[in-house]
Amino acid sequence: MSQTYRIERDSMGELRVPADALWGAQTQRAVENFPISGLRMPRAFIRALGLIKAAAAQANGELGLLPKPLAKAIAKAALEVAEGRHDAHFPVDVFQTGSGTSSNMNANEVIATLAARAARRKVHPNDHVNLGQSSNDVIPSAIQVAAILATQEQLLPALRHLRKTIDRRARQLGKVVKTGRTHLMDAVPLTFGQELSAWSAQIGSAIVRIEDSLQRLRRLPLGGTAVGTGINTDPRYARRAVAALGRLSGHRFENAGNLFEGIAAQDGAVELSGQLNVLAVALMKIANDLRWMNSGPLAGLGEIELPALQPGSSIMPGKVNPVIPEAVCMVCAQVMGQHATISLAGASGNFQLNVMLPVIAHNLLQSIGLLGNAARRLADAAIAGFRVRHDRLRDALARNPILVTALNPVIGYEKGAAIARKAYLEGRPVLEVAKEMSGLDEKKLRRLLDPAALTRGGIIG
Repeated sequence: MSQTYRIERDSMGELRVPADALWGAQTQRAVENFPISGLRMPRAFIRALGLIKAAAAQANGELGLLPKPLAKAIAKAALEVAEGRHDAHFPVDVFQTGSGTSSNMNANEVIATLAARAARRKVHPNDHVNLGQSSNDVIPSAIQVAAILATQEQLLPALRHLRKTIDRRARQLGKVVKTGRTHLMDAVPLTFGQELSAWSAQIGSAIVRIEDSLQRLRRLPLGGTAVGTGINTDPRYARRAVAALGRLSGHRFENAGNLFEGIAAQDGAVELSGQLNVLAVALMKIANDLRWMNSGPLAGLGEIELPALQPGSSIMPGKVNPVIPEAVCMVCAQVMGQHATISLAGASGNFQLNVMLPVIAHNLLQSIGLLGNAARRLADAAIAGFRVRHDRLRDALARNPILVTALNPVIGYEKGAAIARKAYLEGRPVLEVAKEMSGLDEKKLRRLLDPAALTRGGIIG
Protein backbone atom coordinates (compact mmCIF):
# COMPACT_ATOMS: atom_id res chain seq x y z
CA MET A 1 0.00 0.00 0.00
CA SER A 2 1.01 3.60 -0.58
CA GLN A 3 2.83 5.54 2.14
CA THR A 4 0.80 8.61 1.25
CA TYR A 5 -2.51 9.14 3.01
CA ARG A 6 -5.95 10.62 2.69
CA ILE A 7 -8.33 11.68 5.45
CA GLU A 8 -11.47 9.61 6.00
CA ARG A 9 -14.29 10.22 8.44
CA ASP A 10 -16.76 8.04 10.31
CA SER A 11 -19.07 8.54 13.30
CA MET A 12 -16.05 8.64 15.64
CA GLY A 13 -14.11 11.29 13.73
CA GLU A 14 -11.22 11.58 11.28
CA LEU A 15 -8.19 9.38 10.67
CA ARG A 16 -5.59 8.73 8.00
CA VAL A 17 -6.07 5.91 5.46
CA PRO A 18 -3.49 4.85 2.83
CA ALA A 19 -4.19 6.89 -0.27
CA ASP A 20 -4.64 3.90 -2.59
CA ALA A 21 -6.69 1.77 -0.17
CA LEU A 22 -10.23 0.91 -1.22
CA TRP A 23 -11.33 0.71 2.41
CA GLY A 24 -12.43 3.56 4.63
CA ALA A 25 -12.32 4.74 8.20
CA GLN A 26 -13.90 1.78 10.00
CA THR A 27 -11.59 -0.72 8.33
CA GLN A 28 -8.61 1.47 9.17
CA ARG A 29 -9.64 1.55 12.81
CA ALA A 30 -9.73 -2.25 12.81
CA VAL A 31 -6.28 -2.43 11.22
CA GLU A 32 -4.92 -0.21 13.98
CA ASN A 33 -6.88 -1.90 16.77
CA PHE A 34 -6.03 -5.52 15.96
CA PRO A 35 -2.36 -5.95 14.98
CA ILE A 36 -2.49 -9.41 16.57
CA SER A 37 -1.71 -12.35 14.29
CA GLY A 38 -1.13 -11.16 10.75
CA LEU A 39 -3.77 -13.72 9.72
CA ARG A 40 -6.41 -12.32 7.43
CA MET A 41 -9.91 -13.68 6.97
CA PRO A 42 -9.91 -16.67 4.59
CA ARG A 43 -10.40 -16.27 0.85
CA ALA A 44 -13.46 -18.52 1.03
CA PHE A 45 -15.00 -16.20 3.63
CA ILE A 46 -14.35 -13.07 1.54
CA ARG A 47 -15.89 -14.84 -1.44
CA ALA A 48 -19.02 -15.62 0.57
CA LEU A 49 -19.19 -12.07 1.90
CA GLY A 50 -19.04 -10.69 -1.65
CA LEU A 51 -21.78 -13.05 -2.83
CA ILE A 52 -24.03 -12.04 0.08
CA LYS A 53 -23.51 -8.32 -0.62
CA ALA A 54 -24.31 -8.86 -4.30
CA ALA A 55 -27.45 -10.82 -3.42
CA ALA A 56 -28.52 -8.12 -0.96
CA ALA A 57 -28.06 -5.40 -3.58
CA GLN A 58 -30.09 -7.35 -6.12
CA ALA A 59 -32.89 -7.94 -3.59
CA ASN A 60 -32.96 -4.27 -2.55
CA GLY A 61 -33.01 -3.22 -6.20
CA GLU A 62 -35.91 -5.53 -6.98
CA LEU A 63 -37.85 -4.16 -4.01
CA GLY A 64 -37.25 -0.56 -5.07
CA LEU A 65 -35.26 0.17 -1.92
CA LEU A 66 -32.23 1.10 -4.00
CA PRO A 67 -32.28 2.79 -7.41
CA LYS A 68 -31.69 0.05 -9.95
CA PRO A 69 -28.48 1.60 -11.41
CA LEU A 70 -27.04 1.90 -7.91
CA ALA A 71 -28.08 -1.65 -6.99
CA LYS A 72 -26.45 -2.89 -10.18
CA ALA A 73 -23.20 -1.02 -9.44
CA ILE A 74 -23.08 -2.40 -5.89
CA ALA A 75 -23.78 -5.96 -7.06
CA LYS A 76 -21.08 -5.71 -9.74
CA ALA A 77 -18.51 -4.47 -7.22
CA ALA A 78 -19.52 -7.16 -4.73
CA LEU A 79 -19.04 -9.87 -7.33
CA GLU A 80 -15.55 -8.53 -8.03
CA VAL A 81 -14.87 -8.99 -4.32
CA ALA A 82 -16.27 -12.52 -4.48
CA GLU A 83 -13.99 -13.31 -7.41
CA GLY A 84 -10.92 -12.32 -5.40
CA ARG A 85 -10.00 -9.27 -7.47
CA HIS A 86 -9.59 -7.04 -4.40
CA ASP A 87 -8.27 -9.37 -1.71
CA ALA A 88 -5.37 -7.02 -0.96
CA HIS A 89 -7.94 -4.58 0.38
CA PHE A 90 -9.17 -6.92 3.12
CA PRO A 91 -6.47 -6.40 5.77
CA VAL A 92 -8.45 -7.02 8.96
CA ASP A 93 -6.96 -9.55 11.36
CA VAL A 94 -8.85 -12.75 12.22
CA PHE A 95 -8.63 -11.81 15.89
CA GLN A 96 -10.95 -8.80 15.82
CA THR A 97 -14.35 -7.87 17.17
CA GLY A 98 -16.24 -11.09 17.92
CA SER A 99 -19.22 -10.23 15.72
CA GLY A 100 -17.02 -9.76 12.67
CA THR A 101 -18.31 -6.20 12.30
CA SER A 102 -14.88 -5.05 11.18
CA SER A 103 -14.90 -7.53 8.29
CA ASN A 104 -18.47 -6.62 7.37
CA MET A 105 -17.57 -2.94 7.28
CA ASN A 106 -14.38 -3.73 5.36
CA ALA A 107 -16.57 -5.31 2.66
CA ASN A 108 -19.08 -2.46 2.79
CA GLU A 109 -16.36 0.18 2.38
CA VAL A 110 -14.49 -1.58 -0.42
CA ILE A 111 -17.70 -2.25 -2.33
CA ALA A 112 -18.92 1.33 -1.79
CA THR A 113 -15.66 2.72 -3.19
CA LEU A 114 -15.81 0.49 -6.27
CA ALA A 115 -19.52 1.14 -6.85
CA ALA A 116 -19.04 4.89 -6.49
CA ARG A 117 -16.39 4.86 -9.20
CA ALA A 118 -18.67 2.92 -11.52
CA ALA A 119 -21.88 4.83 -10.76
CA ARG A 120 -20.13 8.20 -10.53
CA ARG A 121 -22.05 9.12 -7.42
CA LYS A 122 -21.58 8.85 -3.68
CA VAL A 123 -22.23 5.37 -2.34
CA HIS A 124 -22.50 5.02 1.42
CA PRO A 125 -21.14 1.79 2.96
CA ASN A 126 -23.90 1.64 5.59
CA ASP A 127 -26.90 3.29 3.96
CA HIS A 128 -26.49 1.62 0.56
CA VAL A 129 -24.19 -1.43 0.63
CA ASN A 130 -25.35 -2.59 4.08
CA LEU A 131 -29.02 -1.74 3.46
CA GLY A 132 -31.33 -4.16 5.28
CA GLN A 133 -28.38 -5.91 6.90
CA SER A 134 -26.39 -6.14 10.10
CA SER A 135 -23.03 -7.69 10.79
CA ASN A 136 -24.98 -9.97 13.11
CA ASP A 137 -26.89 -11.70 10.31
CA VAL A 138 -24.35 -11.22 7.50
CA ILE A 139 -21.29 -12.74 9.21
CA PRO A 140 -23.01 -15.93 10.43
CA SER A 141 -24.48 -16.31 6.95
CA ALA A 142 -21.06 -15.79 5.37
CA ILE A 143 -19.57 -18.53 7.56
CA GLN A 144 -22.31 -20.92 6.47
CA VAL A 145 -22.10 -20.01 2.79
CA ALA A 146 -18.31 -20.26 2.75
CA ALA A 147 -18.36 -23.62 4.51
CA ILE A 148 -20.92 -25.06 2.11
CA LEU A 149 -19.11 -23.82 -0.99
CA ALA A 150 -15.73 -25.09 0.24
CA THR A 151 -17.16 -28.43 1.33
CA GLN A 152 -19.08 -29.10 -1.85
CA GLU A 153 -16.49 -27.76 -4.26
CA GLN A 154 -13.30 -28.97 -2.58
CA LEU A 155 -13.70 -31.42 0.28
CA LEU A 156 -16.43 -33.78 -0.92
CA PRO A 157 -14.91 -34.24 -4.41
CA ALA A 158 -11.55 -35.00 -2.76
CA LEU A 159 -13.14 -37.59 -0.46
CA ARG A 160 -14.95 -39.25 -3.37
CA HIS A 161 -11.66 -39.37 -5.24
CA LEU A 162 -9.94 -40.93 -2.22
CA ARG A 163 -12.65 -43.55 -1.86
CA LYS A 164 -12.54 -44.36 -5.57
CA THR A 165 -8.76 -44.81 -5.34
CA ILE A 166 -9.08 -47.09 -2.31
CA ASP A 167 -11.77 -49.16 -4.02
CA ARG A 168 -9.63 -49.56 -7.14
CA ARG A 169 -6.69 -50.84 -5.10
CA ALA A 170 -9.00 -53.11 -3.10
CA ARG A 171 -10.20 -54.73 -6.33
CA GLN A 172 -6.63 -55.13 -7.56
CA LEU A 173 -5.56 -56.76 -4.29
CA GLY A 174 -8.76 -58.65 -3.57
CA LYS A 175 -7.10 -62.08 -3.64
CA VAL A 176 -3.86 -61.13 -1.87
CA VAL A 177 -3.92 -62.75 1.58
CA LYS A 178 -2.04 -61.26 4.52
CA THR A 179 -1.77 -61.66 8.27
CA GLY A 180 -4.43 -59.79 10.20
CA ARG A 181 -3.48 -57.88 13.33
CA THR A 182 -5.30 -56.97 16.51
CA HIS A 183 -3.53 -55.19 19.38
CA LEU A 184 -0.62 -54.94 16.87
CA MET A 185 -0.27 -58.72 17.32
CA ASP A 186 -0.75 -61.49 14.75
CA ALA A 187 -4.37 -62.46 14.13
CA VAL A 188 -6.25 -64.58 11.60
CA PRO A 189 -5.74 -63.78 7.91
CA LEU A 190 -7.68 -61.46 5.69
CA THR A 191 -7.18 -60.12 2.19
CA PHE A 192 -5.78 -56.74 1.29
CA GLY A 193 -9.12 -56.06 -0.35
CA GLN A 194 -10.93 -56.69 2.92
CA GLU A 195 -8.51 -54.49 4.82
CA LEU A 196 -8.91 -51.64 2.35
CA SER A 197 -12.69 -52.06 2.32
CA ALA A 198 -12.69 -50.81 5.92
CA TRP A 199 -10.91 -47.65 4.81
CA SER A 200 -13.42 -47.17 2.00
CA ALA A 201 -16.34 -47.61 4.38
CA GLN A 202 -14.85 -45.06 6.79
CA ILE A 203 -14.57 -42.47 4.02
CA GLY A 204 -18.05 -43.33 2.75
CA SER A 205 -19.52 -42.81 6.21
CA ALA A 206 -17.65 -39.50 6.53
CA ILE A 207 -19.15 -38.30 3.27
CA VAL A 208 -22.68 -39.15 4.44
CA ARG A 209 -22.14 -37.44 7.80
CA ILE A 210 -20.79 -34.28 6.21
CA GLU A 211 -23.57 -34.11 3.62
CA ASP A 212 -26.12 -34.48 6.41
CA SER A 213 -24.56 -31.59 8.34
CA LEU A 214 -24.81 -29.33 5.31
CA GLN A 215 -28.60 -29.56 5.41
CA ARG A 216 -28.64 -27.41 8.54
CA LEU A 217 -25.93 -25.03 7.34
CA ARG A 218 -28.08 -24.10 4.34
CA ARG A 219 -30.54 -22.30 6.62
CA LEU A 220 -29.32 -18.70 6.55
CA PRO A 221 -30.34 -16.02 9.06
CA LEU A 222 -30.24 -13.22 6.48
CA GLY A 223 -32.94 -10.67 7.24
CA GLY A 224 -32.67 -11.09 11.00
CA THR A 225 -30.44 -7.99 11.20
CA ALA A 226 -29.30 -7.12 14.74
CA VAL A 227 -30.93 -9.70 17.02
CA GLY A 228 -33.32 -11.70 14.83
CA THR A 229 -36.34 -9.39 14.78
CA GLY A 230 -35.53 -8.06 11.31
CA ILE A 231 -35.53 -4.43 12.38
CA ASN A 232 -34.75 -1.96 9.56
CA THR A 233 -35.28 -4.50 6.79
CA ASP A 234 -38.18 -5.04 4.40
CA PRO A 235 -40.06 -8.23 5.35
CA ARG A 236 -39.76 -9.37 1.71
CA TYR A 237 -36.00 -8.90 1.64
CA ALA A 238 -34.83 -12.16 3.22
CA ARG A 239 -36.47 -14.51 0.73
CA ARG A 240 -35.34 -12.45 -2.23
CA ALA A 241 -31.77 -12.19 -0.93
CA VAL A 242 -31.47 -15.93 -0.28
CA ALA A 243 -32.93 -16.71 -3.70
CA ALA A 244 -30.47 -14.31 -5.35
CA LEU A 245 -27.62 -15.89 -3.40
CA GLY A 246 -28.59 -19.29 -4.76
CA ARG A 247 -28.52 -17.99 -8.32
CA LEU A 248 -25.19 -16.23 -7.88
CA SER A 249 -23.42 -19.11 -6.13
CA GLY A 250 -24.95 -22.04 -7.98
CA HIS A 251 -25.76 -23.69 -4.63
CA ARG A 252 -29.02 -24.15 -2.77
CA PHE A 253 -29.71 -22.12 0.34
CA GLU A 254 -32.79 -21.70 2.53
CA ASN A 255 -34.16 -19.08 4.89
CA ALA A 256 -33.64 -20.02 8.52
CA GLY A 257 -36.83 -21.06 10.26
CA ASN A 258 -35.76 -19.22 13.39
CA LEU A 259 -33.64 -16.14 12.81
CA PHE A 260 -32.89 -15.78 16.51
CA GLU A 261 -31.15 -19.16 16.56
CA GLY A 262 -29.24 -18.37 13.38
CA ILE A 263 -27.75 -15.23 14.94
CA ALA A 264 -27.37 -16.28 18.57
CA ALA A 265 -25.86 -19.73 17.96
CA GLN A 266 -23.26 -21.40 15.78
CA ASP A 267 -24.45 -24.97 16.30
CA GLY A 268 -24.41 -25.73 12.57
CA ALA A 269 -20.75 -24.76 12.28
CA VAL A 270 -19.88 -26.77 15.38
CA GLU A 271 -21.75 -29.78 13.97
CA LEU A 272 -19.86 -29.64 10.68
CA SER A 273 -16.59 -29.21 12.57
CA GLY A 274 -17.50 -32.31 14.57
CA GLN A 275 -17.92 -34.30 11.39
CA LEU A 276 -14.59 -32.97 10.12
CA ASN A 277 -13.10 -34.16 13.40
CA VAL A 278 -14.48 -37.67 12.73
CA LEU A 279 -13.01 -37.52 9.24
CA ALA A 280 -9.65 -36.52 10.71
CA VAL A 281 -9.81 -39.55 13.02
CA ALA A 282 -10.52 -41.81 10.02
CA LEU A 283 -7.74 -40.34 7.89
CA MET A 284 -5.24 -40.66 10.73
CA LYS A 285 -6.18 -44.32 11.15
CA ILE A 286 -5.68 -44.96 7.43
CA ALA A 287 -2.41 -43.02 7.34
CA ASN A 288 -1.06 -44.89 10.35
CA ASP A 289 -2.03 -48.25 8.83
CA LEU A 290 0.01 -47.28 5.77
CA ARG A 291 2.96 -46.26 7.94
CA TRP A 292 2.91 -49.56 9.81
CA MET A 293 2.58 -51.65 6.64
CA ASN A 294 5.44 -49.70 5.07
CA SER A 295 7.67 -49.90 8.15
CA GLY A 296 11.16 -51.31 7.73
CA PRO A 297 11.94 -52.22 5.05
CA LEU A 298 13.94 -54.89 6.91
CA ALA A 299 13.25 -54.44 10.62
CA GLY A 300 9.58 -53.52 10.34
CA LEU A 301 6.51 -55.16 8.82
CA GLY A 302 7.61 -54.39 5.28
CA GLU A 303 4.31 -55.49 3.74
CA ILE A 304 4.22 -52.65 1.23
CA GLU A 305 6.51 -50.05 -0.27
CA LEU A 306 5.07 -46.56 -0.52
CA PRO A 307 6.25 -44.45 -3.47
CA ALA A 308 9.69 -42.97 -2.76
CA LEU A 309 9.16 -39.22 -2.95
CA GLN A 310 12.23 -37.66 -1.33
CA PRO A 311 15.36 -38.51 0.66
CA GLY A 312 14.42 -39.30 4.23
CA SER A 313 17.48 -38.22 6.15
CA SER A 314 20.21 -35.60 6.06
CA ILE A 315 22.67 -38.06 7.60
CA MET A 316 21.51 -41.59 6.65
CA PRO A 317 21.94 -42.17 2.89
CA GLY A 318 19.25 -44.25 1.22
CA LYS A 319 16.63 -43.73 3.92
CA VAL A 320 13.12 -43.08 2.58
CA ASN A 321 10.27 -42.10 4.89
CA PRO A 322 6.44 -42.28 4.60
CA VAL A 323 6.17 -38.52 4.17
CA ILE A 324 2.61 -38.33 2.81
CA PRO A 325 1.02 -40.32 5.66
CA GLU A 326 3.05 -38.23 8.10
CA ALA A 327 1.79 -35.00 6.55
CA VAL A 328 -1.78 -36.32 6.66
CA CYS A 329 -1.42 -37.19 10.35
CA MET A 330 -0.26 -33.63 11.07
CA VAL A 331 -3.27 -32.26 9.20
CA CYS A 332 -5.52 -34.49 11.29
CA ALA A 333 -3.93 -33.27 14.52
CA GLN A 334 -4.45 -29.68 13.39
CA VAL A 335 -8.10 -30.31 12.55
CA MET A 336 -8.71 -31.98 15.92
CA GLY A 337 -7.25 -28.94 17.66
CA GLN A 338 -9.30 -26.59 15.53
CA HIS A 339 -12.45 -28.52 16.44
CA ALA A 340 -11.69 -27.81 20.10
CA THR A 341 -11.36 -24.11 19.25
CA ILE A 342 -14.61 -24.11 17.26
CA SER A 343 -16.42 -25.94 20.07
CA LEU A 344 -15.33 -23.36 22.63
CA ALA A 345 -16.14 -20.53 20.22
CA GLY A 346 -19.56 -22.02 19.50
CA ALA A 347 -20.28 -22.07 23.23
CA SER A 348 -19.39 -18.38 23.45
CA GLY A 349 -22.72 -16.91 22.53
CA ASN A 350 -24.17 -14.37 24.94
CA PHE A 351 -27.92 -13.87 24.70
CA GLN A 352 -28.63 -12.82 21.09
CA LEU A 353 -25.17 -13.08 19.49
CA ASN A 354 -22.18 -15.36 19.27
CA VAL A 355 -19.05 -13.29 19.83
CA MET A 356 -16.33 -15.52 18.36
CA LEU A 357 -17.49 -15.58 14.75
CA PRO A 358 -14.20 -14.70 13.00
CA VAL A 359 -12.23 -17.46 14.73
CA ILE A 360 -14.97 -19.96 13.86
CA ALA A 361 -14.73 -18.89 10.22
CA HIS A 362 -10.93 -19.12 10.18
CA ASN A 363 -10.71 -22.56 11.80
CA LEU A 364 -13.67 -24.16 10.05
CA LEU A 365 -12.56 -23.10 6.59
CA GLN A 366 -8.96 -24.06 7.28
CA SER A 367 -10.08 -27.52 8.39
CA ILE A 368 -12.13 -27.99 5.23
CA GLY A 369 -9.24 -26.92 3.01
CA LEU A 370 -6.61 -28.97 4.84
CA LEU A 371 -8.69 -32.14 4.79
CA GLY A 372 -9.53 -31.77 1.11
CA ASN A 373 -5.89 -31.31 0.14
CA ALA A 374 -4.70 -34.10 2.44
CA ALA A 375 -7.27 -36.56 1.10
CA ARG A 376 -6.13 -35.98 -2.47
CA ARG A 377 -2.45 -36.34 -1.62
CA LEU A 378 -3.12 -39.51 0.35
CA ALA A 379 -4.96 -40.95 -2.63
CA ASP A 380 -2.56 -39.91 -5.37
CA ALA A 381 0.85 -40.00 -3.67
CA ALA A 382 0.44 -42.97 -1.31
CA ILE A 383 -2.49 -45.32 -1.90
CA ALA A 384 -2.55 -45.27 -5.71
CA GLY A 385 1.09 -46.29 -6.05
CA PHE A 386 2.11 -48.50 -3.15
CA ARG A 387 3.68 -51.85 -4.05
CA VAL A 388 2.83 -55.04 -2.18
CA ARG A 389 5.79 -57.19 -1.06
CA HIS A 390 4.27 -60.62 -1.66
CA ASP A 391 7.31 -62.50 -0.36
CA ARG A 392 7.01 -60.87 3.08
CA LEU A 393 3.28 -61.64 3.19
CA ARG A 394 3.82 -65.32 2.37
CA ASP A 395 6.61 -65.73 4.93
CA ALA A 396 4.54 -64.15 7.69
CA LEU A 397 1.49 -66.25 6.86
CA ALA A 398 3.44 -69.50 6.86
CA ARG A 399 4.79 -68.80 10.35
CA ASN A 400 1.63 -67.30 11.84
CA PRO A 401 0.66 -69.51 14.84
CA ILE A 402 -2.80 -67.93 14.93
CA LEU A 403 -3.76 -69.97 11.86
CA VAL A 404 -4.47 -72.71 14.37
CA THR A 405 -7.73 -70.87 15.15
CA ALA A 406 -9.28 -72.76 12.22
CA LEU A 407 -8.70 -76.04 14.08
CA ASN A 408 -10.79 -75.01 17.11
CA PRO A 409 -14.04 -76.66 15.90
CA VAL A 410 -12.13 -79.91 15.22
CA ILE A 411 -9.59 -80.29 18.04
CA GLY A 412 -10.75 -77.70 20.59
CA TYR A 413 -9.28 -74.46 21.92
CA GLU A 414 -6.86 -75.99 24.46
CA LYS A 415 -5.09 -78.31 22.01
CA GLY A 416 -5.04 -75.51 19.44
CA ALA A 417 -3.38 -73.19 21.96
CA ALA A 418 -0.71 -75.80 22.68
CA ILE A 419 0.03 -76.18 18.97
CA ALA A 420 0.24 -72.41 18.52
CA ARG A 421 2.59 -72.02 21.47
CA LYS A 422 4.91 -74.80 20.32
CA ALA A 423 5.00 -73.44 16.75
CA TYR A 424 5.85 -69.97 18.04
CA LEU A 425 8.53 -71.08 20.52
CA GLU A 426 10.24 -73.36 18.01
CA GLY A 427 9.83 -71.00 15.05
CA ARG A 428 8.16 -73.73 12.99
CA PRO A 429 5.17 -73.60 10.62
CA VAL A 430 1.82 -74.36 12.26
CA LEU A 431 1.12 -77.07 9.70
CA GLU A 432 4.24 -78.96 10.68
CA VAL A 433 3.51 -78.85 14.42
CA ALA A 434 -0.18 -79.64 13.91
CA LYS A 435 0.74 -82.81 12.02
CA GLU A 436 2.59 -83.97 15.12
CA MET A 437 0.04 -82.96 17.75
CA SER A 438 -3.47 -82.90 16.26
CA GLY A 439 -3.94 -86.45 15.02
CA LEU A 440 -5.20 -85.06 11.69
CA ASP A 441 -3.73 -86.07 8.34
CA GLU A 442 -1.79 -83.56 6.24
CA LYS A 443 -4.45 -83.28 3.52
CA LYS A 444 -7.11 -82.24 6.00
CA LEU A 445 -4.73 -79.90 7.80
CA ARG A 446 -3.80 -78.17 4.57
CA ARG A 447 -7.48 -77.61 3.84
CA LEU A 448 -8.21 -76.36 7.36
CA LEU A 449 -5.14 -74.11 7.51
CA ASP A 450 -5.41 -72.62 4.01
CA PRO A 451 -5.04 -68.86 4.65
CA ALA A 452 -7.21 -67.95 1.66
CA ALA A 453 -10.03 -70.16 2.94
CA LEU A 454 -9.78 -68.53 6.34
CA THR A 455 -10.51 -65.09 4.85
CA ARG A 456 -13.96 -66.27 3.74
CA GLY A 457 -15.20 -66.87 7.29
CA GLY A 458 -17.49 -69.60 8.53
CA ILE A 459 -16.47 -73.06 9.78
CA ILE A 460 -14.01 -74.91 7.60
CA GLY A 461 -14.67 -78.65 7.66
